[in-house]
Amino acid sequence: MPPLGTIAASWRRGGALAAAVLLAACAVNPATGERQFTGLLPSGQEAELGASEHPKVVAQFGGAYKDPGLTALVDRVGARLAAVTERPQGPWTFTVLDSDVVNAFALPGGYVYLTRGLLALAEDEAEVAGVMAHEMGHVTGRHTAERMSQSTVAGVLTAGLGAVLGSPILAQALGLGSEAVLAGYSRGQELEADGLGVRYLAAAGYDPMAMASFLETMRRFDQYQSQVAGREASGFDFFATHPRTEERVQQAADLARKQTAGAGERPAQPYLAAIDGVVWGDSPEQGLVRGREFVHPVLGFRFEVPEGYTLLNGTQQVIGRGEAGTALIFDTAPAGGTADPAAHISGTWAAGAPLVGLEPVTINGMPAATAVTSGRTDQGAVDVRLVAIRMAPDRFYRFTFVAPEGGLSRVDAQFRQIASSFRRITAQEAAGFRPRRVQVVTAGPNDTAATMAARMGQEPRAEDLFRIINDLPPGTPLPAGRPVKIVAPAG
Repeated sequence: MPPLGTIAASWRRGGALAAAVLLAACAVNPATGERQFTGLLPSGQEAELGASEHPKVVAQFGGAYKDPGLTALVDRVGARLAAVTERPQGPWTFTVLDSDVVNAFALPGGYVYLTRGLLALAEDEAEVAGVMAHEMGHVTGRHTAERMSQSTVAGVLTAGLGAVLGSPILAQALGLGSEAVLAGYSRGQELEADGLGVRYLAAAGYDPMAMASFLETMRRFDQYQSQVAGREASGFDFFATHPRTEERVQQAADLARKQTAGAGERPAQPYLAAIDGVVWGDSPEQGLVRGREFVHPVLGFRFEVPEGYTLLNGTQQVIGRGEAGTALIFDTAPAGGTADPAAHISGTWAAGAPLVGLEPVTINGMPAATAVTSGRTDQGAVDVRLVAIRMAPDRFYRFTFVAPEGGLSRVDAQFRQIASSFRRITAQEAAGFRPRRVQVVTAGPNDTAATMAARMGQEPRAEDLFRIINDLPPGTPLPAGRPVKIVAPAG
């Protein structure tokens, strides 16, 4: 042990160094006028960090949505907003993600993302600009930089189930491969981004009230989804990463009034032209949730869950939530030279985890294996059943079933039933699954919200949905000649 004087001197030198680092990391933010501590991420590294994480985020959300018209609209709106921010020269990168999850977020370095699911809800170009301006406010306000560093960015991307895991297999199933969303902002950061966004909207010539109106539309849509599913909001949407408060809507409206709300533009035609034909809901390339069934027409399989389950399709896995704390995660993994499903479970997928009852099985003519293990989430200890199925020579299709500790015996037959429902589909079956799309139509003199909703096939609570996506409050009549959006059935 070194002398106490040496320890004290070392402590003083270390404290001085820490103070120097702390002072160096503090700077006045030109967007907010406030001094900020940026933690482990110096401002010069933001662009580098964003560039390194950008392809990972795009891949996690199913890739960029390939629609030149919609991409051009977002790029044009982004450039118009960027010109009035504190970093007009950027760089800024705007990406439309091929995901039906209603979300928008940003990375350090000016990377801004909007999902096609979110864009389909907007009423006009100004509302699109409102979401983008808000996310750009997170960048100029350095909120993304405050929460991320090069060594911890993977930890900032968190799974929708929010599991704190003590088991390697659960960490893989519920964390690393799940639909990632950025960790939530603080209330102060969120309100600050609203303020910056309203300022940018007004300076760019848009009606700043558009931010408040779109926040209200997203709130109504979130409520609609929860009511349809008979549960709380999924945790994968915009409000999982942005605090959901009535205060935000009210503040955005108050800020807009101070910016002479209503004086700016709310162009609808460019937006409607860009959104017409965009995929609504799941894409066949990512698989389709159809009630209690999940069907992947491209990969050629389907499976079914019992009553009481809700399926949520991510870009890398499907998550099912059941009753009494049960859940399932479905994903795929390369075979890696191993043809034996049991060897895949014990040697790769759950390597190092204690396994019980590892056994080979056959599921609809396909070799498979199953085993039981255990783990821990933020809700406590859990029992886990693993099932691996080899449908293709080079890939395993996998179920991770989760039940509260001690509860596996009660639901295990149900878990096995779900796994046993996994089967191949024929090319003819696959051809019958097509996506729904947003369609822009003009209301005729005899049209009402009800007649428009009748054109939306089997959409649940179709009139409610029609009113939400067209910002038509309950009881408000539909004006003849108004262009509106409907969700056209697959065809």
